[in-house]
Amino acid sequence: MNPFELFKNMQSVQQQMQNMQAKLAHITATGSSGGGMVEVSVNGKMEVLSIKISPEAVDPEDIPTLEVLVAGAFNAAMQNIQEQLKSEASSLTGGLNLPTDFPGMS
Repeated sequence: MNPFELFKNMQSVQQQMQNMQAKLAHITATGSSGGGMVEVSVNGKMEVLSIKISPEAVDPEDIPTLEVLVAGAFNAAMQNIQEQLKSEASSLTGGLNLPTDFPGMS
């Protein structure tokens, strides 16, 4: 492969990655637990956008269960966003064999 062509392709990928970073705030995912009693929505910047807790999930005598439900919904949302980011990264890199794993997102 021509080194200049490779460099040109890498510049294109770099520009696409910069564009992707701008899109991160608009990529969203929601995770739920407890049969939908708790939902957490996050964006591609790993920011929590919202947390919804149904009244039946709130038992003042059993706070640990609610904590587990919130953590489970958050983890599901993060897994969903990770899948979206991997898909987006794969589409940006085309046929290039670049890593799609993001630090801290395994």
